[in-house]
Amino acid sequence: MFIMRIGGFISSAIVAVLLGVSSPAMAADAPAVGASEAYVVDSAGTIHFGKRETRRVPVASLVKIMTAYVVLREASLSDTITITATDVKYAARGGAATAGLKKGERLTTRDLLYALMLPSGADAANALARHYGPGKTAFIAKMNRTAQAMGLADTRYTNPDGMPTPAKGGYSTAVDQVKLAQRALASDTFTAVVGSKVHKVTKTALHRAHTWRNTNKLLGRADGVLGVKTGYTNAAGYCLLFAGERNGQRIVGVLLGDRNERRFGTAEQLLDYAGEQSALS
Repeated sequence: MFIMRIGGFISSAIVAVLLGVSSPAMAADAPAVGASEAYVVDSAGTIHFGKRETRRVPVASLVKIMTAYVVLREASLSDTITITATDVKYAARGGAATAGLKKGERLTTRDLLYALMLPSGADAANALARHYGPGKTAFIAKMNRTAQAMGLADTRYTNPDGMPTPAKGGYSTAVDQVKLAQRALASDTFTAVVGSKVHKVTKTALHRAHTWRNTNKLLGRADGVLGVKTGYTNAAGYCLLFAGERNGQRIVGVLLGDRNERRFGTAEQLLDYAGEQSALS
């Protein structure tokens, strides 16, 4: 059989055509990833990208995913929680993102989950943890027990919001964050919350009107995106846990220690890349 040589090497694409098989060389190259840590896997368990994926690092507000997960395991969405001055002051004192909650407001757990996940409200995190611990210390213990039960051996929580603490801080890994997201996305409620671009709460006698917008810009720039969560602290850098549907597969990935706007473009590229690779396998 005649095989063409190009530059001294046999063209793998031509061999593939002649032999009637698909060629791995024809698959797209993985996109460049500038994040310090990254990991992408599909629902079949195929790993499509990894970069320092087992290194323990702070993950900023991605911590709130575990907060939501623990709340959803034991809460009724119709529960009503009264916002305290401590909830409001905690977020303001730490310079964290807030949902604009005010002392005395009474909101349902369902609405507080939106306040937690869309604008990344540390005030909502404090209120939920305080209520469902009961008390923050007990709630953080629940978060860590849940992580252990899920096999997240390289994850430790020190608060329900991901803000830096004076004590030795919490940490996780890219692998553990993807595993957590896969479990959380099994909840229809969680998926509905993190997939929402905006959530509005109409004013009632119990609370003010609120409009919370999702900080996850990936929802507006790519099709089939399911969520999941953004995060930022000086120590963690810009983080993004993301998920989407591609070619019949659910792709879940994370970028840690990235740049702000770049993380959304990189995530979109990784979703497309993983979907293309799944289609070829």
